[in-house]
Amino acid sequence: MQLIEGEKEKILACVEEILGSNSKKQEDLIPILQKVQAKLGYLPGLAMEKIARGVGVPAADVYALATFYNQFRLNPPGKHQVKVCLGTACYMVGGDITLESFERRMEIKEGETSPDRLYSLERVACVGCCTMAPVVVVDDEVEGKVTPTRVDGIMLALQEDNSKGRREEKSGQEAGEVK
Repeated sequence: MQLIEGEKEKILACVEEILGSNSKKQEDLIPILQKVQAKLGYLPGLAMEKIARGVGVPAADVYALATFYNQFRLNPPGKHQVKVCLGTACYMVGGDITLESFERRMEIKEGETSPDRLYSLERVACVGCCTMAPVVVVDDEVEGKVTPTRVDGIMLALQEDNSKGRREEKSGQEAGEVK
């Protein structure tokens, strides 16, 4: 995914700060990756390359570690995070169809973030709300009985929220507010 303006500097500064306050031993690689992700929200390739140089291991080893553990994200989280449950109960009543509906509407695949970084789509094993299956978690709000028609409604609400946010930001700039 393309870095946005100013992001490269932010990534490099974050990694330098974390490498400076941690030991640079190979066995500390996972805690270093966890700290970088906690600060940035994901592990960009640039960060993994800088960490590799700092720790003295090949970048391929850092990437292998980051892709082995599912706790690490390689894509930035979207402004709106959608998590589709594909646990047994949700899958049996159409969780896979719900996921496909979100993929079509967002024009991304599961595990990806939209190019404008408004949406990210993930699959999760179980949300723990099986009686409401199929379940989707949208920005930490649980949505139950999500059909393809409900997907359309959820996406419409998210798009409206995005438009509202842009209008508020624009009116604030016109009023001379600094963001």
